[in-house]
Amino acid sequence: MNMTDKKKTDVSLARLVLAGAGVALSLASLAACGDSSEAIASIALHPTNPSIMYVATNDAVYKTRDSGRSWEQFPAFSSRRVTTLAIDPQLPATVYSGTMGDAVYKSPDGGQHWLPHNVGLKEHVSYVNQFVFHPVRNETIYLATTVGVFRTTDGGRTWDEQMAGMKEVHIVVALAMDPKNPSLLYAGTTGGAYRSRDGAASWQKVNHGLIPEDLLDAALALGVNVLMVDPKDSNLVYAGTTNGLFKTTSQAEAWARIGQSLPDQYVSSLVIHPTQPAVLYVGGRAGVQKSADGGQTWQAMNTGLTTLNIRTLVMSPRDPQLLYAGTNGSGLYRSTDGAMTWTKVPLTAKPSSPRQP
Repeated sequence: MNMTDKKKTDVSLARLVLAGAGVALSLASLAACGDSSEAIASIALHPTNPSIMYVATNDAVYKTRDSGRSWEQFPAFSSRRVTTLAIDPQLPATVYSGTMGDAVYKSPDGGQHWLPHNVGLKEHVSYVNQFVFHPVRNETIYLATTVGVFRTTDGGRTWDEQMAGMKEVHIVVALAMDPKNPSLLYAGTTGGAYRSRDGAASWQKVNHGLIPEDLLDAALALGVNVLMVDPKDSNLVYAGTTNGLFKTTSQAEAWARIGQSLPDQYVSSLVIHPTQPAVLYVGGRAGVQKSADGGQTWQAMNTGLTTLNIRTLVMSPRDPQLLYAGTNGSGLYRSTDGAMTWTKVPLTAKPSSPRQP
């Protein structure tokens, strides 16, 4: 099989598995949205200026400099959809976008120009799910894709596959890094979870309590959509999955199911309060739910939402009361009171002149 045929096969398999597993950013969910400009794929908040944010919909990338009162729309990347956005935490004028069909693009100037950064990716990666930055060396970035984990140490100019120990062929949907120990990473896949203690050089399956081995071998019975490490306790990790919310207090040696009282067990997104880590928010098909006790009890936080189909949820790194929710067809919402109430933020903008080289 030549490389072109292999790439076509990988893309076809990725689409099939994503649709079957029901992962948060699946191609099936993208296609199901009636108005693609109202389907929010990704939200990236500026690390220090809460007025600046980027939003990717199914057909465009938007930027606001005034908390959503006005927006600039950047030209689409040809026919490639942007599936995830990330801002360099140390150089926030630098923005990365992951796409469906053409891997990674990078903008060094706040979205005005976008350049492909695909060396090592182009022949393999059809769909990018997430970027994770090293907390000190910002040019070291980890990438979750439909064909595994990749890493760059030069700001995206070149990428290397980091899949040793991932023997099964799984789509990597989510990544998480221990903020206190950047060598400790977790990967969420369409077949459970993996852990690396050496900066992704090698991986170990860590599914005890998450999914029985016989079910994992039989089918894609559980997809891990999101992983979060407690900002104060490195032993504590949360996993939001297609079938419930799980928690470990042992760096994933064993998992326990929590959140059985959640009205819907599909978890598409999860955020943790940075200074009060017992406060959690999850998003899914039942809207936004909040826990003040580490996931034991939950309260619906949906006042003002006109849909309960939450695709992505983010919290301001500067103000934990400020949250944004992206829905799977009804646009963008903002809360300034810790999700007590939500207000719709229209994405109204005049398209920019094309500036791609």
